[in-house]
Amino acid sequence: MRLIAALLLTATLSACAAIPAQQAPPPPPITVDPRVVPPTDAPPPPPQVSGFRTPEVLEGPGLVGIIRETAPSLIARFGQPRLDTPEGDMRKLQFRGEACVMDIYLYPLTQGGQPVATWIEARRASDGAAVDRLACIQALSRPR
Repeated sequence: MRLIAALLLTATLSACAAIPAQQAPPPPPITVDPRVVPPTDAPPPPPQVSGFRTPEVLEGPGLVGIIRETAPSLIARFGQPRLDTPEGDMRKLQFRGEACVMDIYLYPLTQGGQPVATWIEARRASDGAAVDRLACIQALSRPR
């Protein structure tokens, strides 16, 4: 009986002993000449969009007199823009004051139409953190 118990104990304990697996040596380090930039695969170009796409128009209280207004109307309200960036049929006007920076995006609402304000983004001038659009509009508006 003791022999059987000893064999069972030996078999049980031998199952706990792990045999270390053979590990492959680590691959050699890759050395890159810092003077040579390895080529990268360029991302595929975005699919071509044909035809006119109606832009999304920002809606909300306090935006009357800005949204759907033309660039001359916005310049009359806010003064000369810091940036006036045309790109295709789109235009971005950037107005800046001490408190904030406001980007107004103008897109045509119909194919071949005149670009009008469709979207507004506002951020702090100091660190670029988002701020309330309406507060920025008030801060940058000229007295009437």
